[in-house]
This record gives sequence, C-alpha cells and structure tokens, in this order.
Amino acid sequence: MDTTAATSPGALRDRMVDRILTSQDLPPWVETALRSVERHRYVPEAPLTDAYDEKAVITHAFPDGTHLSCASGPTIVAAMLTALDVRPGQRILEIGAGTGYNAALLATLVGTGGHVTTIDINADVTAAARRNLDDTGFPHVRVLTRDGADGAAADGPFDRVIVTVGAWDIPQAWWDQLVPDGRLVLPLRWRGTTRAVALTRQDDHWKSDWVFLCGFVPMLGQPGERKSVIHPDGLAALHHDLDQPIDTEALRGVLDREKSTVWSDVTVHGQEPFDRVWLHLSAVDDGTVRIEADQQAVTEGLCTPAIASRSPALVKDGSLAYFTIRRTSAPGRWQLGAIGHGPLGHRLASRIVDQIDAWDHDRTADPEILAFPTGTPIPNQTKGKIITKPENRLVLRY
Repeated sequence: MDTTAATSPGALRDRMVDRILTSQDLPPWVETALRSVERHRYVPEAPLTDAYDEKAVITHAFPDGTHLSCASGPTIVAAMLTALDVRPGQRILEIGAGTGYNAALLATLVGTGGHVTTIDINADVTAAARRNLDDTGFPHVRVLTRDGADGAAADGPFDRVIVTVGAWDIPQAWWDQLVPDGRLVLPLRWRGTTRAVALTRQDDHWKSDWVFLCGFVPMLGQPGERKSVIHPDGLAALHHDLDQPIDTEALRGVLDREKSTVWSDVTVHGQEPFDRVWLHLSAVDDGTVRIEADQQAVTEGLCTPAIASRSPALVKDGSLAYFTIRRTSAPGRWQLGAIGHGPLGHRLASRIVDQIDAWDHDRTADPEILAFPTGTPIPNQTKGKIITKPENRLVLRY
C-alpha cells in the first residue's frame, strides 16, 4: 500500500467529503467545491491530518485563551453551504472571515460571474484570510476589516448572507442588504444554546426552513448573555440572556437546598443525541438557561447535568432544575430526567420531564423560528414563545 498517496492532501480531502456524506446529503456543486478547495492551505500551522479531521482548528485567540477565530469543522461548513443554496453569478456576504476557507468555497460556488465579500472586525484575522486567499488563487474575493454588524452596503445588495460567528441578535443591516428573495444562514444563540438557522423573507418578517446543531466563536460586540456563579466556591454557574429577569442572588447556594429528582420513561442509547430537548424547553419556558458545572461538582455529586459544561436548566423564584441522565440496567442505554433544588425544584424538574416526553414523540423535530425586526408588530394570531432581543423578536413554535 502506498501510504504516501493515502495521506496526500487530495486523498485526505476525499476522505473528509466521504465522511460528511455518511451523515448528510450534499448537492453535487457543494461536494465538488469541498473536494477541490485545499483546506489544509488555510490552516498552515496545523498538522495535515488535523486540517481534514472533523474538528475546528483554532487560528487566533485572545491572551486569556478565549477563541477569537477558527476554521469550523467540515460537517457544519458543508451543512451551512447546502442550506445557503448558492447559485452561480450571485453576490455573497460572509460575516466572519476566519481563515478564508469558507470564502474560497463560496467563490467556487458563485463562479467567475459572482462576487464574494467577507468581513471580520479583527485586522489580524483579515490579514491572514487575505494572505491565504491570495496564495490559493482567490485574489478576487473582497476582504474587509470592519464590524460585521454593519455589513457591506457598497458591495450589495446580496443574494445570500452567511454568518460564521455565533450571533446573539440579527442586525438590521443584514436584512437591509439582502435582496427581497435573499437567504440568510447564521448560527443564532438563544437561551444558552446555538443553532445554525436558515431564514427567508415572509412579507414583514423572516421564517426558518432549516435548523442545525452547531457551535461557533461568539460574535464580538453583541454582549447579550451573562454568566452568574451560583455556588459559593464557583463550582457551578448559569448562562442566561439579558431579557430574562433572573434573580441570580436568590440562586446563590441553591444547590445546597432541598433536592428533588424526577425521571422520565424515556431512554437513549449511548451515541443518540438528545440536544433537541433544549429546543423544546426554550420554546415553552421563559426560565430556560444553560447550567455549567465544574468537574469537582460532578465528582462530588453536587451538580450532575447530562453534559457538565452545557446542559439546559430552568429557574424561577430562587429555585432551579436541570437536565440529567443515568445509566439503566440495559447495556449502553441511559434514562433521561431532571434534578431540582429549592421550593419549586420538583415542579421545575417535572416541567423538564414534560419536554423530554414531548421530544420523545418526534425526536428529529425542530422548531419553526420567526424573526420580527424591532418595530414590526407581531400579529395577535401568531402562536409561539416570544424571545425579545434589541433588534428582533424571535418566535419559536412547534
């Protein structure tokens, strides 16, 4: 066997695309772009195999280690490009230049008759993207250093806008710079979770037709979330949105208060995702937040969320409940439930179990998401949970 050929960039790239195809369908033009654009040349400091693995490659970070920019994992890149539905000759705006790799894919998709503009607020990021694009044959991609929230009106209007940083809100400029039948794909953050969402215009608002689990570096300049420590020794914290009237002081020490555990009859096997339980909670309860537990808290049994670093929770009036799991007697299976603390802990845990049951009825269902720009009234007959942000109000409904 020729091991050199097997580990060549071309072979690794084909292997990457073949792996993506096991979990999602790709349009032929997206598949062709992924097989042709040399991903490893956009992350030259990473080992060759890492460039094509299913992982994000960090390229820039703040001094404290917080991630500033990265090359997203190939699966989410492919999924978002498919959802964007790029056509030859279109004008594309990308918010978040990253390494330039995604812009190169977009330029490949629009062809010689199209135009791609990519923006980033950090000059080091745009300089690297510019260099990578020039070195790989994409000098025609326009790279701008500016706040992505402002868009690039001079290069518009755009047929498509894609956002490759986690957006907590949707700036008006993005709506204004899209053509009437345009399409916006972005990682949208609410209630402690992030989902890639594709939105199209519906008269005076926007409606989703695709939702996909993802994780992205947060967009700078959108401080929409807060972190509140709820344990005296800092072993647990809550992440919540600015529109949520949460009394965090009343929750300090809540994990030491009376405890209630409620188990559902729902089980999953070890590799089965259950992240959509979070979506169900956010679509019905204003108190949905993210809980984060230190490993010491988990080891000592103080706080045992399903995923220690990020699990959904509910809070109300100084009480808390969070999503948890436990092994069953059946090999490889886990039971889903909730643990509550405080006077309302049992009631909140029961609410979580209700949404576990709702998810169990259709485990692949995603909510429909409507976005109404601020100032646009939401019709009285519109059903769903309203989440208020400075520039938009989201409506989540099943």
